[in-house]
Amino acid sequence: MSRAININAPQAHILAACAKRKLAISTIETLRSGGTRVVMNNAADAALISGLYGRKVIAGEVRRTPLRLAAGA
Repeated sequence: MSRAININAPQAHILAACAKRKLAISTIETLRSGGTRVVMNNAADAALISGLYGRKVIAGEVRRTPLRLAAGA
């Protein structure tokens, strides 16, 4: 299983759910297409969150916010 999950829930809700379960997040971002993309530190935590959100997990492609790197980086 991938560590990245797209969930149809607000970022604050996912942060609270992970904090409550003491699960570490690698990165999190709001999706342009709606919902949140969260990358967990390991696949086991990703499986736990995926099971927790069940039908709210977004399958298929999503629109992400483009990453902009600074010049010279």
